Amino acid sequence: MIMIPECLTIIFLFAVGACVGSFLNVVIYRLPRDLSIVHPGSACPSCKTPIAFYDNIPLLSWLLLLGKCRKCKARISPRYFVIELLTALIFVGFYLAYFHWNLRKGTGFFYETGFYLYIVQIIMLSAFIAASAIDLELQVIPLSICWLVTAVGIIGSALAVYIYPFENIRFYNLFPSASAKVAIMAAGAFIGLITSLLLLYKGIIKTSYAEQAADNTNSQGENQGEENYKHRLEMLKEVVFLLPIIFGAFIAYQIYMRVQIFQDWWIDFSQVPVIAGLFGGLWGYFIGCAVVWGTRIFGTFAFGKEAMGLGDVHLMGAAGAVIGPWPVVVAFFIAPFFGLVWAFICMFFKKMHQIPYGPFLSIGVLVVMILNDAVMSWLQFVFFH
Repeated sequence: MIMIPECLTIIFLFAVGACVGSFLNVVIYRLPRDLSIVHPGSACPSCKTPIAFYDNIPLLSWLLLLGKCRKCKARISPRYFVIELLTALIFVGFYLAYFHWNLRKGTGFFYETGFYLYIVQIIMLSAFIAASAIDLELQVIPLSICWLVTAVGIIGSALAVYIYPFENIRFYNLFPSASAKVAIMAAGAFIGLITSLLLLYKGIIKTSYAEQAADNTNSQGENQGEENYKHRLEMLKEVVFLLPIIFGAFIAYQIYMRVQIFQDWWIDFSQVPVIAGLFGGLWGYFIGCAVVWGTRIFGTFAFGKEAMGLGDVHLMGAAGAVIGPWPVVVAFFIAPFFGLVWAFICMFFKKMHQIPYGPFLSIGVLVVMILNDAVMSWLQFVFFH
């Protein structure tokens, strides 16, 4: 039974979620159009009339106005209401799942320590709602959204040790935390990434789909000039970009294993809780990117057509920085099942309508987060039993 104080918390979180959803609607409309998300204030898309505060109340205003502008009576997309409601439900749903139904162990009481994990993960989910909505509309995932979530995940993992005991973080998999071996590979991969970016900046290696990037059509490669690309050749450019990252991780690991003095120092350094969290989030980012990027490259080589998009790569990299390497891999492999559900629905209604893959990936991440304890128990049984 939900007690009165908890009911007030639920009402508060629902209201906050609806307000966040209202802001996400601004992001969804303005960000892909290179408009400021701060200025000017909200206005009717049709008549450009500024929206008064009493017409900008999340959920209620859309219902009271019957989905129309007060002045020009132009239709206001139901998407605004749906995003606000969805965000509010996720805010409440994750609170109930973690702190009422106890689906996530080790989080602690919400008002003491549990709020930290909740906030970090709710930031990611809110960002993924915006990214998925933009992907649905324009077939593009803004990389700035992914980079924001990646930063939140890596920094959040590093600072989590000031909220939770370090042993609880690792035992309950609350945040990514790297062992010494994983940390050295993450460090090497990061050095490789910096190297690749410098080589790209100097023009020594080339950007794949350069004309498409210049046109800024989308991140999925579905532009009017797609037939002009030799897709396998474009993938070779991406392989060249990735080689320093792969070699960096490999060489760093070899140094760690072969140089005893360095190994002893690295174990002491990398297992400082803050450093372990930092490298854990970074490694989760690399693994999240790798599982999608690998599929993109091999799929393109196999079928001669661009498979998946770089937006999907960065989306799962961001997810890995928040939830860790193992859960993000599971999320990637269960995402196709949601795609199949959509396909069956389309077949049932005899209306085939393809949608981008970003929303399915986001749903996969959502499910793995809720069922984290069950997923991690299953992985430990399968791989470490």
